[in-house]
Amino acid sequence: MSSPSIRPLAIFLLLFALAPLPLHAQESDSQFSIPQTDDGLPGEGPIRRYDWFRNLWQNKRSQWSKQVDADQGAVVFLGDSITQGWGDNLGGSFGDLKVANRGISGDTTRGMLIRLEEDVLALNPKAVVMLMGTNDLEEKAEPETIAANMKLIVAKLKEHNPEMPIILCKVFPSSASKSRSAEKIQRVNELYAEGVQGDPQVIVLETWLPFADENGDAKSEEFPDLLHPNQKGYAKWAAALRPVFATLGFLETEPDDFQVEPGFTSLFNGKDLTGWQFKANPERKGKKVGIAWPIIEEDIAFDGKTESNDGRYVAINDRLVVTTPAEGRRIQQLWTTQEFPGNFVLKLEFRATPNADSGVFIRAPQLQCRDYPLAGPYKELKNYKPQDWNELVVTVKDGVAYCTCNGEVLEEAFQVPETGPIGLEGDRGQMEYRRIRIQELD
Repeated sequence: MSSPSIRPLAIFLLLFALAPLPLHAQESDSQFSIPQTDDGLPGEGPIRRYDWFRNLWQNKRSQWSKQVDADQGAVVFLGDSITQGWGDNLGGSFGDLKVANRGISGDTTRGMLIRLEEDVLALNPKAVVMLMGTNDLEEKAEPETIAANMKLIVAKLKEHNPEMPIILCKVFPSSASKSRSAEKIQRVNELYAEGVQGDPQVIVLETWLPFADENGDAKSEEFPDLLHPNQKGYAKWAAALRPVFATLGFLETEPDDFQVEPGFTSLFNGKDLTGWQFKANPERKGKKVGIAWPIIEEDIAFDGKTESNDGRYVAINDRLVVTTPAEGRRIQQLWTTQEFPGNFVLKLEFRATPNADSGVFIRAPQLQCRDYPLAGPYKELKNYKPQDWNELVVTVKDGVAYCTCNGEVLEEAFQVPETGPIGLEGDRGQMEYRRIRIQELD
């Protein structure tokens, strides 16, 4: 069922759900009860009305109604038992960040749509994190129905605040034994991504791949009952969210105190994109690909600018961030305005959201720089730290680059041209770079 560490919580939630409300509370809190029928309700698909769920739904919502003033401006987590089980402060996973947990065990996307106004919008959230849909599958809802409800929720969030970030987490893996097959979950996730494609207000976070086993199901060491995460599972979810929160300015707001070593020159000042540019790519004209690939008519330098002209590359607290593309995938490079003809050592640190895909260009050839365990190609690295900072060191001597990540060899003899700039690529997911520096050896 569940690990010993979460059994007390599960027992408490069950008792809480089954405990009847006092009569006076039942009368005053009837506005928070589940409607008796589906007539006139928004959305489609299942609304649960089991006795235990009715009581839990009303209890939780009544309780939250008393916290509306205190929870103003929080980052609101909207979901079901997976979200509820993380606890009121999400296990302290995000430090002093103000959060509000609005997960109700057993809820469906339609239930969340019905309670959205009072439970979420009334808080005027700083941002909303959504994880939803798994219970709809157990109730035999089709993925198309689930995705349609998600789109209605997103539309209401956007109408409430067209500037508020919305983080849409992909549905976690589970098991066919739980009436949640990998095929159905993946279809929901595909429709989720398609449903918000091109919307810069919505960040789709890859939270299926990090948890899925070779069959696409949940791993028992992270989901003991193949549905609910344990502490290890929640830690991975938090790790996936932190880089996004940092880019939104919610976390890691202090400047980096790193000092460049003697002999090295910084290529990124941490404050703006001075020394970096978009290079013209006329060779792309007329070429059709299935993913976004912007055409740059002429070189565009970003000296003194805190972000590129399209907002894709941003300088934030000593980090050079390649933001998550609204298109799902968007291939784009940022280059130094300076070229490096001699031998040199290039050092930098990078952090990737789950399955992010990027690259570092050494004069011209691309060294893959990604969330390696999921995106490859170096999937067997022992020292790589998912969703944390990793050090890349590239030593170029006589046209050959020796490349390591956290001391492990990526490429022993990477051929590079005689001269050229250093480049960074954005493709899929969010990538961050910091402490970018070079030591010329000649």
